[in-house]
Amino acid sequence: MTDEELNALIRARLELAGVDLNQLPESPDPRTGSPTREQAMEYLRTFLAGAKVGGVRGGGRPAALNTWRPPAASPELAQQLSAPLEYPSITEAWTDAV
Repeated sequence: MTDEELNALIRARLELAGVDLNQLPESPDPRTGSPTREQAMEYLRTFLAGAKVGGVRGGGRPAALNTWRPPAASPELAQQLSAPLEYPSITEAWTDAV
């Protein structure tokens, strides 16, 4: 996808969720530290389609949000790897987890 297509997809999904990126500042605001509109869009484009390398995005699926794993197998930490999910089948299909 091109950046323009990604922008259209991102804006449509955010509008459906009731998020208005126009509330973000156009230039950096050191007082609040909030991201600019362009910074937020670039982050979302990178999340969906990968970082730009040589002017092209790698594509693929989004990376796992949490890649932490315990240093050794432990019954005490086993629950941390499989947190309860509202829709586990969707998450498992998205992350190829079993």
